[in-house]
Amino acid sequence: MRIFNLLIPTGLAVAALSCARSGATFAPVPIPAAAGEGHLRSIRQLTNGGSNAEAYFSADGRRIVFQSARDGYACDQEYVMKVDGSGVQKISTGTGKTTCGFFYQNDQRVIFGSSHGTNPECPPRPDPSKGYVWRLDPYDIFTARPDGGDLRRLTNYGVYTAEGVVSPDGKRIVFTSLKDGDLEIYTMNVDGTDVRRLTNTPGYDGGPWWSPDGKRIAYRAWHPTGDSLAAYRDLLSQRLVRPNRMELWVMNADGSDQHQITHLGGANFGPSWTPDGTKLIFSSNYMRPRSGNFDLYLVNLDGSGLEQVTTDEGFDGFPMFSPNGSQLLWVSNRHDAKAGDTNLFMADWIP
Repeated sequence: MRIFNLLIPTGLAVAALSCARSGATFAPVPIPAAAGEGHLRSIRQLTNGGSNAEAYFSADGRRIVFQSARDGYACDQEYVMKVDGSGVQKISTGTGKTTCGFFYQNDQRVIFGSSHGTNPECPPRPDPSKGYVWRLDPYDIFTARPDGGDLRRLTNYGVYTAEGVVSPDGKRIVFTSLKDGDLEIYTMNVDGTDVRRLTNTPGYDGGPWWSPDGKRIAYRAWHPTGDSLAAYRDLLSQRLVRPNRMELWVMNADGSDQHQITHLGGANFGPSWTPDGTKLIFSSNYMRPRSGNFDLYLVNLDGSGLEQVTTDEGFDGFPMFSPNGSQLLWVSNRHDAKAGDTNLFMADWIP
């Protein structure tokens, strides 16, 4: 959710078909925190092998929605499970590719992006000759019950439309779309009506996330100029984007007061909020911008107080705090059984 399907950095291969089937039981594996990870205690591994990402809590903190390539599917499908890793249930159609799930309506429904309405086949992978790029797959936003029933389509643009997050009051969805020719952030009612565009600067705006009070939205952005803007638009015309430069921004819920929070360099993405709304937690490779070594960081809303949360070599991303703030959920390559595996992890949070 809020990012292009599986933002896995350069050099990290994904083993798509090695997961156990959904009906299998996997007991969470406790693992030690790495040196310097003082905020994390009692780390539990919730999935075991392959490609798992974009995991987010239900409002009651008892379930998780996530995307995974498992059960023999060649590309990501959307799943729901209990926070202990049990009771895995596929909620998407099994066709096309999915991303970015989120619970809403008192946890009775889930939204997610899916390409099945445009093409039931898995989208092709990007041409490796173009270097490290993300493909902008033709997602639209769908909604279903947590058991996969009552599937409905909320958008019908046929171009990249995903990264949906529901506002704390349950009334609006913030999302990213290519529908107007650039990667912009929009909001709409939860029934798909009253679509409003919030960003207008040429370049990439995405990964939006509501603040706990619903008054602000954090997001990632890169606004190139000159030759860089021309190169960005050339890739965009091919439904591609190069994600090596992004910083964190915050705006009001109506799109006003857009301002940059970080000035770190490298790729900074996946911001969500601490439960008290005073800080952002996000993933960054700013210390080694050309590497796949992404770690989680905290930062104040004025850009001060940067604090590193994870130190494990490899990829750590997609963080979200539990509703009561006692746990952190994220995705990591740590403790992988096979090089490049991305699994879901949860830890008790130590302030």
